[in-house]
Amino acid sequence: MTEEEIDPIEQDELYEHFNLVVEKGQAMTRLDKYLMNRLEKTSRSRIQQACEAGCILVNGKASKSSYKVKPLDQIQMVLPEPVRETELIPQDLPIEIFYEDDDLVIINKAAGMVVHPAYGNYSGTLMNALVYHFGKLPFRDENMLRPGLVHRIDKNTSGLLVIAKTEKSMTILAKAFFDRTIDRKYIALVWGDFKEDEGTITGHVGRNLKDRKIMDVFPDASHGKHAVTHYKVIERFGYITLVECKLETGRTHQIRVHMKYIGHPIFNDDSYGGDRILKGTTFTKYKQFIENCFKILPRHALHAQTLGFLHPRTGEKMYFECPLPSDIQETLDKWRHYVKYQKDV
Repeated sequence: MTEEEIDPIEQDELYEHFNLVVEKGQAMTRLDKYLMNRLEKTSRSRIQQACEAGCILVNGKASKSSYKVKPLDQIQMVLPEPVRETELIPQDLPIEIFYEDDDLVIINKAAGMVVHPAYGNYSGTLMNALVYHFGKLPFRDENMLRPGLVHRIDKNTSGLLVIAKTEKSMTILAKAFFDRTIDRKYIALVWGDFKEDEGTITGHVGRNLKDRKIMDVFPDASHGKHAVTHYKVIERFGYITLVECKLETGRTHQIRVHMKYIGHPIFNDDSYGGDRILKGTTFTKYKQFIENCFKILPRHALHAQTLGFLHPRTGEKMYFECPLPSDIQETLDKWRHYVKYQKDV
């Protein structure tokens, strides 16, 4: 039977379990041998069985285990059941490495990328990419889905993340986050104008009592955990404001839910009411302007811009700052033009 004659199972019933691109310098070698060396806890016989079942594709075609892998071949495993939550498959996904040394790596995460696998997102996450690019990373608290991870940011938030590459650095960095000695600043574009140039938001953050997918602010610790966000106005546009937010604590959705709590939802935040016109005029042109901004920035306008900490091995002060991504920057430019035009007419 030739390679093309192997009929894989029906495409509409398949779940992708891994997706690899063969390195440019890879010598020609058998498919089963190549995958055995690349995938942890996977035997050669299991790979051969998957090939016989038509579940391993090379460049979109089901392949035999004897197929000779060539540079830049794209290899996929597809099965009729979804990836188990306990599996973390290496995937060759693009990530921007902002800084790297022997102890840690700083990633500038793109908006839209989930940090770690969870229900509904078993592949395509930052963790899948990290285990591909860095191999073995240390685990914390036996959580096999989050190697090297000491903190996270939301799927549609862009910006800086630190990943530990050794057990020692992971322990020290995790404690630094717990002790709140990490310096983190975010840039957010929010609805409305502020009376003051700076302020502090305090409120216990916990799961919304009606919708577990979102968070809410509660008056006391009976629901939620203590959370503090400091903000400072950077630029005013009248109907929206650009602010810098400094986290004193790191709760889930903290900035997003705190901003909603004080009446300033983040621009185009569909979970907290920022994805509709909350301030402005009733003119059709203004409505079209906002819709155009939402098209440019199809996610909430939040960016993890800075990250500061003591290096876990040397004790040296480390500070990283990454520029605003193009979608937020282009939206700001449109608002600057809009404000200037309004003043000129």
